[in-house]
Amino acid sequence: MTDRRWRRLLVRGGLVLLGILHVSWGVPAVLAPRWFFDNFPGFGLSWTAGYPPYNPHLMTDVGAAFLTLGVMLLAAAWLDDRRVTAVVLAGLLVFSTVHLVFHLAHAGTLSSADLLASRGTLLLGVLGPGALLVLDRGRRA
Repeated sequence: MTDRRWRRLLVRGGLVLLGILHVSWGVPAVLAPRWFFDNFPGFGLSWTAGYPPYNPHLMTDVGAAFLTLGVMLLAAAWLDDRRVTAVVLAGLLVFSTVHLVFHLAHAGTLSSADLLASRGTLLLGVLGPGALLVLDRGRRA
């Protein structure tokens, strides 16, 4: 298999993975904003609740943003167009970078371990789309 083909498969797979993640966060935030606020990211953790107070409008808007990003990521994977992929990943990179910068400046009420874990996860949210942009650019050459 050629280098271009591997890059294409990795980029499309990454788009699908990121799309599914964002949709899986967006749907509960839109349909059950209080539950999302109290329970995200799950597994006994509640990172969003570490930034009170609860606001149903804000949680629904966050869910809509996640859902929109997820649909766009899945559409980019489906269309397999380099320009669409670049635009969608660049948009996600902007969103993820602004999100990370906020959380680097604000600790909320999270414990040290939760704060470190949440910031690490948000950093991966920047590095992942950035790596996919680099891979996608490489498949153009």
